[in-house]
Amino acid sequence: GGSAAATVQAMVFGNGSGPDSASGVAFTRNPSSGDNHFYGEFLLNAQGEDVVAGIRTPAELTMQARLAHGNSLPSLEEKMPKVFRELVAIREQLEKHYKDVQDIEFTIQKGKLYMLQTRTGKRTTQAAIQIAVDMTNEGLITKKQAVMRLHPSQIDQLLHPSIREDAKRQVIAKGLPASPGAAMGKVVFCADEAVQRVNDGEKVVLVRSKTSAEDIHGLHAAEGVLTTCGGMTSHAAVVARSMGRPCVAGAGQMEIDEAAGTLKVGEFVVEKGQKLTIDGSTGEVLLGDVPTVVPKVTGAFRTLMSWSDEYRTMQVRANAETVADARLAKDFGAEGIGLVRTEHMFFAGMRITAMRQMILASDTRDRKDALHRLLFMQREDMTELF
Repeated sequence: GGSAAATVQAMVFGNGSGPDSASGVAFTRNPSSGDNHFYGEFLLNAQGEDVVAGIRTPAELTMQARLAHGNSLPSLEEKMPKVFRELVAIREQLEKHYKDVQDIEFTIQKGKLYMLQTRTGKRTTQAAIQIAVDMTNEGLITKKQAVMRLHPSQIDQLLHPSIREDAKRQVIAKGLPASPGAAMGKVVFCADEAVQRVNDGEKVVLVRSKTSAEDIHGLHAAEGVLTTCGGMTSHAAVVARSMGRPCVAGAGQMEIDEAAGTLKVGEFVVEKGQKLTIDGSTGEVLLGDVPTVVPKVTGAFRTLMSWSDEYRTMQVRANAETVADARLAKDFGAEGIGLVRTEHMFFAGMRITAMRQMILASDTRDRKDALHRLLFMQREDMTELF
């Protein structure tokens, strides 16, 4: 006695009817850079799965993209200009309605365009900022909506060096993303060697099973730190974050052999002095020197941060102990220094030696001599800072 409802829907086919049929995938804007250009690919005489599967080389949607990428296949704009113009109109309609970048799929059957689906498009952090600013300037969203579209962790990523989008990545291990940013350097297994190599003008990544207070000088000298044990609240992670150093923690698939001077990860054996790159934003460990991008508060990023100033109710001050830290904080828009930890001023070079001499002095005279040297250093730092 029960009743049931059914939806019967005819399929459309991008294959089987020759050169006037096709399937494609597109983003209404470039999801990598955020540029306001129609971005996508299509395949003649194919179904949608063929486009994303990578079995055949697809063609570009626009002639501009085809020329930029050196693709010899005719673009949709050239091959089917009427369908292309219709797709461009739908692109504009979707953005006006959803007020965000759309990831769309379409099929062309015998010269007629069919839209299969649309959803909010995934994008890089750089693209997210550019798109938010552009859409505000175009009147699609408000400044407040633009600011609220970005998660604080995305902004944090942009304040650290990051691996270039087009860089080739040979990932050999993965740990926890304990402190954001990318760092490249020669592998060293002890803090003393890290300091020595840095003093000789080299860049290093400190690799340890775990770190302790005795490794502080090595952490300070290294570009980044990689550990095989520990988590997001381990000593290495906490100290690296406080110093602004990238850190990948708890990469348990790695085996360190300090005596042999090797780091073994499956079939890969990385020797001491060999270059390694770590990405503290993703937890990836990469072989070799992978190109990175140094952050700059410019363009759309600076615009968005200035808009956030209009809505925030808190002042932002920095933790800074060195002139370099203070200068960087000022460049990033900090309004002052909220915390100076004076003990951090004595990690570098001869300073740590003077500090140790003060601590280990056998009499008052030796201690006063060491303190006098430290006072001169600290007075100089404070003058530079403030």
